[in-house]
Amino acid sequence: MFWSASPAAATPGPHRRASLDDATEKATNAAGWVEENWATWLTSALQIALIIVIAVILRHVIRRTITKLIERMNRTATAAQGTALGGFLVNAERRRQRSEAIGSVLRSVASFVIMGTAALTVLSVLKINLAPLLASAGVAGVAIGFGARNLVTDFLSGVFMILEDQYGVGDEIDAGVATGTVVEVGLRVTKLRGPNGAIWYIRNGEVKRIGNLSQGWSTATVDVMIAPNQDLDRARQVITAVGEEMSKAEPWNEQLWEPVEVLGLSEVHLDSVTISVSAKTMPGKALGIERELRWRIKKALDTEGITLAPRPTTPLTDEPTTPDPSAAVAAPSALASPTSPQSLAAAPIPAPNLSK
Repeated sequence: MFWSASPAAATPGPHRRASLDDATEKATNAAGWVEENWATWLTSALQIALIIVIAVILRHVIRRTITKLIERMNRTATAAQGTALGGFLVNAERRRQRSEAIGSVLRSVASFVIMGTAALTVLSVLKINLAPLLASAGVAGVAIGFGARNLVTDFLSGVFMILEDQYGVGDEIDAGVATGTVVEVGLRVTKLRGPNGAIWYIRNGEVKRIGNLSQGWSTATVDVMIAPNQDLDRARQVITAVGEEMSKAEPWNEQLWEPVEVLGLSEVHLDSVTISVSAKTMPGKALGIERELRWRIKKALDTEGITLAPRPTTPLTDEPTTPDPSAAVAAPSALASPTSPQSLAAAPIPAPNLSK
């Protein structure tokens, strides 16, 4: 049995010829559209590539420049630390952390500005409307800023603290919530080591006031209590001589910035008088100078036979003293002597002997 195609199937119909013509026309139109827009696409691609290359090169150059500047600042601080003056005026670790923090902020800002500008330029080359995008980004930024306001506050506070050099590594500060030595200064958190060795992590946004005890100069104050019957003029001469001797000895001659000064009597009591001694010292060295000064004054006064006094009990003031009721209740016999009218009134009167 043989099969043969029908004449109707072998002969192409009108609908097949129409579909072939449509395909040919579409291909021709697509080729023409591509040919017309090819130059625009090539130009846009070259513009985008050029923008990206320029942004990457500019970002690399600026970041490298900032890094070299920070390294130069650190080398300068290290060289200054080797001199006698820089040994106590320059803290290399403080300068290093401060410069690195500033460099990190500058590099981040530079990268954000350069790459953000490049991204917006690329979108404008692609004929994308930036108004809705910027509006959405603004709304998202406000929402994120409101949700992370504490983080933003800490970051901005840390930036201003570092730029203004309010404190640095090695400084003794009073931050209100904690007191101690600055161990590390960050953009969000500052680390303090307390007097007992504890590490305190303080958010920069929570610091409302800062008392820096290591900037400028410090004051060493020593109170010397001697017996009231001692020669005050002689005691003054001895303390002055001790201060002059200490200001010439190592290493106190560098830490004492002004001569030790005897201010005079600060308190007068019945059993003691207090002589105040003060000296302007290098920042952070007041405590050590106070201890050494007490040691030397005690030895000098003992050598001269000047007697120190115990802690004061009753100050010489014009205010009337009020008796303690509890003392009267606890020891009534101490308030009334046998010869006082109160004791005579309280004593029993013997009855007369009527038997005689």
